[in-house]
Amino acid sequence: MVEVKERNMVVQVLLMIITFGLYLVYWFYVTCQELVGLSDDASVSPGLFTILLFVPIANLYAWYKYAELYETVSRDHMNRWVLFLLALVFMPALWFIVQSELNKRARGSEQALSVAV
Repeated sequence: MVEVKERNMVVQVLLMIITFGLYLVYWFYVTCQELVGLSDDASVSPGLFTILLFVPIANLYAWYKYAELYETVSRDHMNRWVLFLLALVFMPALWFIVQSELNKRARGSEQALSVAV
């Protein structure tokens, strides 16, 4: 089982501003790793998808596959096309949706560990 880390949204916004948007690349890679771990899909390569973010046209494929991966992992099974369009039109919405789901998972796994101990 993969460890999902809870991330503070305010701190992420500050990091995004301080790093002039480079934090998004790190966030994409780390959350993609977490989503792959939750989905048990070995065919997805977070490193490759992160590199594709810098390649015109291929970055669209990377965002689509990211949205598809999120769709399989999310509890509400939000449509991948909606997420993909959010990535294209209003990235902060996708960021908030994905991070909120991962934060819920992180809190859930912490509670499960405290109950088991």
